Amino acid sequence: MRGSLWQLGQSIIRRLSEADKKAVARRYFASEADLKKTVLYDFHVAHGGKMVPFAGWSMPIQYKDSIMDSTVNCRENGGLFDVSHMCGLSLKGKDSVSFLEKLVIADVAGLAPGTGTLTVFTNEKGGAIDDSVITKVKDDHIYLVVNAGCRDKDLAHIEEHMKAFKAKGGDVSWHIHDERSLLALQGPLAAPVLQHLTKDDLSKLYFGEFRILDINGATCFLTRTGYTGEDGFEISVPSENALDLAKAILEKSEGKVRLTGLGARDSLRLEAGLCLYGNDMEQHISPVEAGLTWAIGKRRRAEGGFLGAEVILKQLAEGPSIRRVGFTSTGPPPRSHSEIQDEKGNNIGEITSGGFSPCLKKNIAMGYVKSGLHKAGTKAKILVRGKAYDGVVTKMPFVPTKYYKPS
Repeated sequence: MRGSLWQLGQSIIRRLSEADKKAVARRYFASEADLKKTVLYDFHVAHGGKMVPFAGWSMPIQYKDSIMDSTVNCRENGGLFDVSHMCGLSLKGKDSVSFLEKLVIADVAGLAPGTGTLTVFTNEKGGAIDDSVITKVKDDHIYLVVNAGCRDKDLAHIEEHMKAFKAKGGDVSWHIHDERSLLALQGPLAAPVLQHLTKDDLSKLYFGEFRILDINGATCFLTRTGYTGEDGFEISVPSENALDLAKAILEKSEGKVRLTGLGARDSLRLEAGLCLYGNDMEQHISPVEAGLTWAIGKRRRAEGGFLGAEVILKQLAEGPSIRRVGFTSTGPPPRSHSEIQDEKGNNIGEITSGGFSPCLKKNIAMGYVKSGLHKAGTKAKILVRGKAYDGVVTKMPFVPTKYYKPS
């Protein structure tokens, strides 16, 4: 176990830190002087945060505890993540819903005010530009968060289409929330701890719902969501209040909720079977191939009207040629780009994310295989450093989700 944990930690550090890998470097890295810092940077360092470059930011990969312990603690108690590197923005105007529906697969119009969903920004070929959690605050106000590594690409894409939409008389404008920080509080203690800091009844806020409310004396955007498979919240807080809020959360948990870094965040999302953009989704992968068919609204399937709809609706009708699946395996943990073979040695796909699961104490991975070979129980071989190891297609999530929903 100790060896596997070391491999996991070293793999994540290599993945985030090896600037000589040019493709990764272009997406994620800058010189130390160019790295942006969140308002909690000094707080992370003071608490033993090991800072690494990620998406142009200096971010903590772990703290004094191991990635293994940090992952398990999040599931048993709770974890507090600084995710201020991600980009929050608001679309406003009476046509903001119809504008956004040209760019994403979700039935935004069908969302009730104060509710949200995971969606995908698509390109003309039906590929994924980025995934995002979007919330209809009101009929004329949409709040969304996009990935840090995709920020420039996403904002340029939205702006280009917004200019064309407004030129035709559409009423939509945007505001990028650079004045705010974003914290993710995840795990079974998330709700009871946060309840100490607000007068609003959090038991009435369910998974995917959104509120603007006072938390620890600051006006926050609160979404009951996360990236771990656990119950929890993403809290958009004015940056001048972020440090006080982080301190208050840790204090109210009496040490049980811990600061948690990118290393545990990666293992938690993998255990939950959640995609990491740039690994498990790319511009050549469609939402159908990525196993996100459920995110395509029923009305959108009938009407289309979003970029790449013709390709995606055809895949829905005929089935995709490849599919994202989960794996468990023997031997060393599979890594991104590990080849997947059938039992006769024929190439059938590729691993996109993999590692040793701190909670299950075994190797888990996800990747893409040819349709027809995607059913749970299908045996395969996974190549790690040139050697084939036994693998089997496994249903996801690997660890059961605990989202807070009405009973």
